[in-house]
Amino acid sequence: MANKVNISDEDRRLLALWSADCVERALPLFEAKAPSDTRPREAIEGIRTFVREGKRTGQLRSLAWAAQTAAREVGDPAATAAARAACYAGATPYIHPLATPHQSKHALAPAVYTARAHELAAGDDTGVGDDELRWAIEHAPPAVGELLRRMPPRVPGRSRLDTLYHQLDEALRR
Repeated sequence: MANKVNISDEDRRLLALWSADCVERALPLFEAKAPSDTRPREAIEGIRTFVREGKRTGQLRSLAWAAQTAAREVGDPAATAAARAACYAGATPYIHPLATPHQSKHALAPAVYTARAHELAAGDDTGVGDDELRWAIEHAPPAVGELLRRMPPRVPGRSRLDTLYHQLDEALRR
């Protein structure tokens, strides 16, 4: 059984706000490929409502799942990554208070998938993704790093996504 961590309502709001800010940088990549599909943007709007009102609703969860469906349907790798980022951002209020790598993945995924979306849009240029991670690190509230320090650190892994997770996790823990 995993250890529990304390995640306050304020932690959830700050994580959600940072996630939405990160993902909004990738939404144009999705919207360029699917201009009439508003599901990822609606997920981010739902997160901003959560930040203002502090209520986790069934509607908010539905918006996150709708962004995931949009990711499966769009057919472009960069747009898919952008919509996945929106899905993960939409789900941040539901992060479980467990000290597991899986939960830290949920906290980091909006920024990681935003970085990956930009890389893919730039012909798999990892420098572009590194720039996006730097932006995410510079704009993360201290509460995000504090939350991550309550969870096990990410390991490097083999894939580019694993590398992005590890780099972001390591930087935010400092």
